Amino acid sequence: MKPVSIRQPAFRLKNAGKRDVRTQFCALPYRIKDGKPQVLMVTSRATGRWILPKGWPMHMSTPAEAAATEAYEEAGVKGVAIDNVLGFYTYTKTHDGVRYPVVAAVFPVRVDKVLRNWPEKGQRKRKWVSQKKAARLLSDRGLRDIVKQFDPRAI
Repeated sequence: MKPVSIRQPAFRLKNAGKRDVRTQFCALPYRIKDGKPQVLMVTSRATGRWILPKGWPMHMSTPAEAAATEAYEEAGVKGVAIDNVLGFYTYTKTHDGVRYPVVAAVFPVRVDKVLRNWPEKGQRKRKWVSQKKAARLLSDRGLRDIVKQFDPRAI
């Protein structure tokens, strides 16, 4: 897989201890339709903005497997988790009034099956969009760049 150069905004860790930085695994669920890649977007539960499925590390799962599990739980898809990190992006997550710096690794998930029912169906919307539109819908610049540069033929 060809390395991708992505500009990463500054990530402030002032006053952060060694256990304060969190890690998450993000799925980039995709399919090829009419010869072109499409990305499956979901809405966040808190704000309803368009995001990609992501979550915390899981015991006895590789990072790619954890990303695929998030794609199932949040977007209702099953597929092949590919163990190639497409890139990393950073953001700040607020939980119970505390802000945590998070580094998220993005893994491609080639979707084989779209389910009618899934664990978070009543909490989220989902939609397939072009890669270009997916990048426009994402608010995080680092993740936008990863989606823009994603080439499913390179994996």
